[in-house]
Amino acid sequence: MRGIKNRYFEGERILYGLNDANLEGITFGEGESPLKEATNITLKNSIFKWKYPLWYDENVNVENTTFETMSRSGIWYTKNISIKNSALQAPKLFRRASHITLDNVHFADAEETMWICDDIRITNSQINGDYFGKDSKNIYLDNVSVIGNYVFDGAENIEVHNSTFVSKDAFWNCKNVTIYDSIIDGEYLAWNTNNIKFINCKIESDQGLNYIDQLEIKNSSLIHTDLAFEKVSNMDVGLDAKIDSVKNPISGKLVAPEIGTLIMDPNKIDPAKTIIDCPKIGKKVDQSDMNQEPKDW
Repeated sequence: MRGIKNRYFEGERILYGLNDANLEGITFGEGESPLKEATNITLKNSIFKWKYPLWYDENVNVENTTFETMSRSGIWYTKNISIKNSALQAPKLFRRASHITLDNVHFADAEETMWICDDIRITNSQINGDYFGKDSKNIYLDNVSVIGNYVFDGAENIEVHNSTFVSKDAFWNCKNVTIYDSIIDGEYLAWNTNNIKFINCKIESDQGLNYIDQLEIKNSSLIHTDLAFEKVSNMDVGLDAKIDSVKNPISGKLVAPEIGTLIMDPNKIDPAKTIIDCPKIGKKVDQSDMNQEPKDW
């Protein structure tokens, strides 16, 4: 393979179409699309300073590399890319890419990043930014911290382990989500999602977990969570701590040690279709006057 080491490049498409090359100690200065349509390349200890660095590429391995702020919209339409031990400072870095492996990376500004991508594996990483992972599918996360609203809106086939989310409107409009041993903190969690599971999780979510079909929660807590499970069908929920309030679930079973307020309005749902197994219910409301909508849009 060709080797390129300790060089500085400027100019548009400066290494366009590069094949079978090892690059190390490279700085790509001003100039769009420096490695467009490259294949079979490794890149180490390098810096991207400008826009669109890795478009339409295939078989790319990146280590110890920095994508600076102006390397925005950096990795689009690329297949089979691995990035390790790297700083990803720019927004919109991934779009319509596939077969993506990330380990020990830091997204400083992940706004509108990882959109419409397929086959994503992220481990030991930090993500900061809104609208991460929109409309992507086949996603695996382990030991990942996400700070930013609207994460994984419209995504499919997601498996998460040992991770933390500080995100309003996380996992909206999703299909097939399983989250293990994680912390989720944010309002309006997982509305309009089909088939979502939380196993051994801690959740805090104002008006969270509403308008869901197939919801499973096991060995988890919903701390300071109110008006939960509205219009949820086929629920199988087992909680190990008090939930502040529950509103109008459609069907299934809820087991909890304590419910602050239970709202079951027969004008909205059939209460007989939901089994409530709870030894301590502070207040029961048969006909709700609490038709609240989300408070912050």
